[in-house]
Amino acid sequence: MKTVRHLLIRTLYGAGVLWVISLVVFLLFFLAPGDPARSIAGDQATPEVLDQVTRNLGLDRPLHEQYFRFLGDLLHGDLGYSYRNQRPVLDVILQHLPVTLSLMLGAVVLWLLIGIPVGIMSARRPGSLRDRVGSIVTMVGLSFPTFVLGMLALYLIFYLPSQAGITLIPAGGYVPLADDPLDWAWHLLLPWTTLAFVTAAVYARLTRGQMLDTLGEDYIRTARAKGLPERRVAYVHGLRSSLTPLVSQLGADVGAMIGGAVVTEQVFGLLGIGKLVVSSVTTQDRPVIIGVVIFVAACVVVVNIVVDLLYSLLDARVRVS
Repeated sequence: MKTVRHLLIRTLYGAGVLWVISLVVFLLFFLAPGDPARSIAGDQATPEVLDQVTRNLGLDRPLHEQYFRFLGDLLHGDLGYSYRNQRPVLDVILQHLPVTLSLMLGAVVLWLLIGIPVGIMSARRPGSLRDRVGSIVTMVGLSFPTFVLGMLALYLIFYLPSQAGITLIPAGGYVPLADDPLDWAWHLLLPWTTLAFVTAAVYARLTRGQMLDTLGEDYIRTARAKGLPERRVAYVHGLRSSLTPLVSQLGADVGAMIGGAVVTEQVFGLLGIGKLVVSSVTTQDRPVIIGVVIFVAACVVVVNIVVDLLYSLLDARVRVS
C-alpha cells in the first residue's frame, strides 16, 4: 500500500514538474522577441502563409488562451507541427529517437559493466596495486571532456589506420537493430565507448566509496565471521546496499546523457535527437525545439519515478514517508 501511495505522490510530483516546464517553455519561446509565426514559417514565407500559421498557432488570441491551447495539445500528445519538415513534431522526434536510444542504452550498459566491477575490485583491497591502477584510470577518465575523447578516438582508431589502408572499426553511421544486430553494435561501438568512458570513471569512483563504507558495516563483519567466502560477502551482501546510490546517480545522469548524446552525435555524424536539436536551432524550427524539450523532460521524469521505486526495493531501510 505504501508503494502505491508513494508511486501516486511521485507521479503527481512529476506532473507538476512537467507543468512548470511547459509554462517556462511557453514563456521563453512564445514571448521571445520576434514574430513566432515568421520564425516557424521561415523568412521567405508569404503574408498568406504567415496569416495561416498565426491562426493555426492561435497567436491572434489572448495570451492565456494561447497557453491553455498549448497545454491542451500537450495533454493529447500533440507536440505541434514542423512547417520546415512538413510533418508533426512527434513524428520527427520518433524518427530520430531510435538512434539516440541505441546510443544511450549501449553507453549505459557499457559504463555499468566497466565502472561497477572496477570500483568493487578497488574496494576489496584498498591501497593495493589494482586499487592504485584503478584510481589512475579513473582520474584519466574524469579528465577528458566527451568531445575531446570523441575526436581523439576518431583520429587514433579510424583516421590513422585508414591512412594506411586499414579499417579497424567504423567511424559512425547507424544500422537499424532490426536489419542486422551485429552491424548495429559494430557501428555504435566507438560512439558507445566515447559516451561511456567518462561516466564509467564516475561510477567506478562512486562504487569504490560506497563499497568501502558498506564493507565496514556490522552485518558484513557478521557474514565474514560465519566463514562466508570474501567474494560472496562482497558481491552478494555488500553490492546490494552499495547499488542504491548508483541507482539514484543513474536517474540523475539521464538528463546529462542527453547533453553527451548531442556532442557524440555531432562528432560521429549520427542522426539522433542531438543532431535534430542542433539543426532545429540552426534553422530556427521553434516547434521542434519546444517538442524535444517537453519530450525529454517527460522521459527524465518517468525515469526518475522508476529509479525512485527501484531505490526503495533495493534498500529495505528506505521508508516512504
